[in-house]
Amino acid sequence: MNKPPARPVHDLPVALLAGGLATRLRPITEKIPKLLVEVAGEPFFSHQLRLLRQAGLTRIVLCVGHLGEMIVDHYGDGSRWGMQLEYSFDGDRLLGTGGALIRALPRLGESFYVLYGDSYLPIDYAAVGRAFLDSGKQGLMTVYENRGRYDTSNVWFEDGNIRVYDKRTHLPEMHHIDYGLGLLRASALAAYPRDQVVDLAAVYGRLVAEDQLAGYEVAQRFYEIGSHEGLRELDAVLRGNEGVRK
Repeated sequence: MNKPPARPVHDLPVALLAGGLATRLRPITEKIPKLLVEVAGEPFFSHQLRLLRQAGLTRIVLCVGHLGEMIVDHYGDGSRWGMQLEYSFDGDRLLGTGGALIRALPRLGESFYVLYGDSYLPIDYAAVGRAFLDSGKQGLMTVYENRGRYDTSNVWFEDGNIRVYDKRTHLPEMHHIDYGLGLLRASALAAYPRDQVVDLAAVYGRLVAEDQLAGYEVAQRFYEIGSHEGLRELDAVLRGNEGVRK
């Protein structure tokens, strides 16, 4: 029996997790959501969109909550960017990263990328997507050999496999960090209730325990705007290195 052809990675949507309160960026985020925080003269989301469009990923489902209407007002359906933007709102309460994905599943389909809304990741998205599809597993996490440089390392990655992922307990074997980009099959979230608080870290932890989380190591360091320090650093990088923006 012939195996059906794999779905092209460029057809996979991107779930963008952008529903948090962004408390570490206050007072900036008291009146605007994190995606609209200015970086190098533009809202941060414009930089993310540019990266994704260059990678051939043109369908984005934004999981939004706090002040999310401002993002809709600014970017609309994404057509002026050559993108297709859809929005999934948390509702009356924040659902956590996993809960937001579960709520957005009707828009995401069978498989999708997962990107944090404060991450700027200049990497080969298609290569990551192909690795996920080839793995046959329920999920994939990109990892970076951080060794505590840019944030606390939280992954034990060895021989191409994720042995442990834990954001609360540090082990001496943890030299890598969750890079900020992953992929999931909808079936990885099937056991969780809809409209309940679910942490994506708990989903990843369960997949590790079941040997259903593939690992993909990247060599390029990550950038983020989750803190004022990270915001200042990325602003300097984008203003001083036009090659990153093109």
